[in-house]
Formats: sequence, structure tokens, C-alpha cells
Amino acid sequence: MNNQKKTKKSSRTVMKESKNLEVEEIIESLQEKLGAEQQKTQEYLTRLKYLQADFENYRKRIEKQVQDSIKRSNEQLVTCLLGVLDDFESAISVGETTENKDAILDGIKMIHKKLDDILAKEGLERLECVGKPFDPNKHEILAQVPTNDHQSGTVLEEARKGFIFKGKVLRPSVVTIACENSKGEHNE
Repeated sequence: MNNQKKTKKSSRTVMKESKNLEVEEIIESLQEKLGAEQQKTQEYLTRLKYLQADFENYRKRIEKQVQDSIKRSNEQLVTCLLGVLDDFESAISVGETTENKDAILDGIKMIHKKLDDILAKEGLERLECVGKPFDPNKHEILAQVPTNDHQSGTVLEEARKGFIFKGKVLRPSVVTIACENSKGEHNE
């Protein structure tokens, strides 16, 4: 019987040791998997940091390119306008030494045309509005004139020129528009 007890005890011990070994193997396997996952996490974090730094460098580079492009565009426009400035200085010089008003006026008209051409080349357009319907996106009303000669809302006069720059209203025209003659009178 003593042998039997020893055998039961040793088989229990063997079973316990066997279970302990299984648990230890499972723990060891889980620790290995955890270590591998931690390594992957660290790699992902490192990649993310590099990507973040790359993106920040890219953003700064694009921002600098945009600023440089704006600077070059401004330099080109100013260079074009220097010729107009020279022409105005010449006109002032001639105006101080001559009595010929027609020559001065012709010179100013030429300068005006040159400036107009430069600005048109850059994308500036004048708003043409006289005789057209009032558009609140392009016009500001200075006055309304009662009349039966024009449809209500038609632009009669332009007090200040309006401009469009590359499709966007830069400055609206200030206009006088027709409105219905409330007295039913006919204006001449």
C-alpha cells in the first residue's frame, strides 16, 4: 500500500509538473508573441515619426515655394510698372517746361493706355455696366433715377469704374440705376 501511495503521489507530482510545464510553455509563447508585437509597435511608431517629420518638411517646402512664386510675380509686375513710372516722370518734366497742353494730354493718354495694357495682361478687366441690368455682385447703387425711358434696374451711369481680376470682382462699379417713375410721368 505504501507503494501505491507513492505511485499516486508521484503520478500527481508528474501531472502537476506536466501542467506547470504546459503553463510555462504557454506563458513563454505569449511572452514571445508580446515581444514581437511590442517590436512591431515600436517600428510603426518610428515610421510614424519619420512620416510626420517628412510631412512637416514637405509643408514648409511648399509654403516657401508659394512665397517665392508670389515674390517673383510681384517683381515681374513691378518691373512692368517701372516703365509707367518713367513715363510719368517724363510727362511731369515736359509739363514743367512747356505750355503745350495738348502734348501733355497726349502723353498722359499714352501712359494711361500703357498702364491699362499692363494690367489687362495680368488679368484685370473693366466691368462694362451702362445699359445692362443691375447686378448686386458687380455693382453698388449710388442713386436711383425715376424714368419711363429705361426698364427698372437698368444701369444708367457709372460714377466709378469697376474691375474684375481673373474672374473675381476686385472692385464693384458704383452706378446710377433706373427705377419706375412713381408719378407715371414721362421724363425727357
